[in-house]
Amino acid sequence: MNSTAPENTLSKKEHSTEISKSNNGDDFIAPFCAQQIEILLQNEDFLIINKPSGLLSLSGKNPLNFDSVHYRLVQDFPSATLVHRLDFGTSGIMLVALNKAVNADFTKQLQNRTVVKHYIAILQGHVGKGSGSIDVPLAKGIFPRQKICYEQGKAALSEYQVLAKLDEPALTKVQFTPQTGRTHQLRLHSLAIGHPIIGCDLYNNDTSQALAPRLMLHASLLEFDHPFTGQRISVACECSF
Repeated sequence: MNSTAPENTLSKKEHSTEISKSNNGDDFIAPFCAQQIEILLQNEDFLIINKPSGLLSLSGKNPLNFDSVHYRLVQDFPSATLVHRLDFGTSGIMLVALNKAVNADFTKQLQNRTVVKHYIAILQGHVGKGSGSIDVPLAKGIFPRQKICYEQGKAALSEYQVLAKLDEPALTKVQFTPQTGRTHQLRLHSLAIGHPIIGCDLYNNDTSQALAPRLMLHASLLEFDHPFTGQRISVACECSF
């Protein structure tokens, strides 16, 4: 089952991507996303979906940014609430609650760090070690950016495993397993080890951003406990890159 994208009634000019460096971010206009939301698992209590890259998780303050995961889902599931979010450019698995009790339970699981998330990313250059941990604290920067900050930042930990190395240009495909859930954590942790995620519009140099038409980051696996039965559930979502 797919959740259909709303009809595109705005011009290409109105949908041009413009990331504002102002404090309120209201000048950002998301380009129209024609891709649909894929529903991977559905029952009366929750949904697990595959979010396309280039779609907001929640509708923005700017009225032109009405289209989002939440906006589309509530057309068919009026009680839907997002348990967590994915960045605009990130694709992959999201968990959606369909009632307050389930939302509260999933939120508690996230807070207790019993939810396991895996991400696939393509990094610029060749990562030297086959696996490792990145323990670098993060703090709020100038909106919409975050920053690495050892003085006032909150603890952030990511584990990674190299899956493949590519040549011409030199790239590395990795699997990330974040142990914390800070905003832009994987983007900044990749940058911290000198291998930014390609296609990133916020933290890359021009060369790295130009290597891909989108942020090459995909939420590929989610594990959690069923809120009522306690059964461990694992859902995978194949990456397109």
